[in-house]
Amino acid sequence: MKKFGIVAKKDEASIQIEQHLKEQLTEKGLVYDKTNPELILCVGGDGTFLYAVHKYLDILENCCFLAIHTGTLGFFTDYTVDEVNECIFDIVNKNPVIRSVPLLQINCGKEVCYAVNEMRIENVVRTQLLNVKIDGVPFETFRGTGMCVSTQAGSTAYNRSLKGAVIEEGLNLLQLHEITGIHHHKYRSLGVPYIMNPKRRIEFFSDDFSDAILCYDQKHMTLDRVKNIEVSLSKKEIHFAKYRNIDYLERLRDLY
Repeated sequence: MKKFGIVAKKDEASIQIEQHLKEQLTEKGLVYDKTNPELILCVGGDGTFLYAVHKYLDILENCCFLAIHTGTLGFFTDYTVDEVNECIFDIVNKNPVIRSVPLLQINCGKEVCYAVNEMRIENVVRTQLLNVKIDGVPFETFRGTGMCVSTQAGSTAYNRSLKGAVIEEGLNLLQLHEITGIHHHKYRSLGVPYIMNPKRRIEFFSDDFSDAILCYDQKHMTLDRVKNIEVSLSKKEIHFAKYRNIDYLERLRDLY
């Protein structure tokens, strides 16, 4: 990978590292190309990484990502701020192992969206009623704030704050979880996380999505005039360039 781009958090430390990376890598023969990079260096935290993925969504099949942690949370990062020179050495001298993970695909009629971590239907104005189908089969009727569908990567993000299950790296599963469900003798739904195989297709139906918001990663959109939302794993994938082997348990331990 000879062409690289950089997406950096807009703070002084990250901008300095961005400049250092650009100078050192170009001196060593790599080409800076922010339009069609083969390697995208993300300098910041997980928010910066998510921003970079959505920025380069149209060329994901042609590029890989590598993240350096200068932010608050760095679950997707492989190098710390003190390991920048080691990162440069690895890029120049090593061949990475490429690990690929699928994105979540969300079709709400208005447009097709993609997410690394999760999608959420949330309504904080009133109780949201959702009829849920899985692979076309009626599953349940949910009443509450909303529902979250997360990927394996997203199992440690918003899903974890809902007390969802953390899924081991390499298991490309889907997880369906309620957000503040209403449960009593008249209204019943599963009430616990449902972990399902990656080929499942989840559909949400409602006669009224007004006041509800579709959140996907750090993005969101209103759901006016939407009647159903379909969620599945996409054929689109993120490719990670792995120059070092960091055990998933180590990442998980550092998270909390």
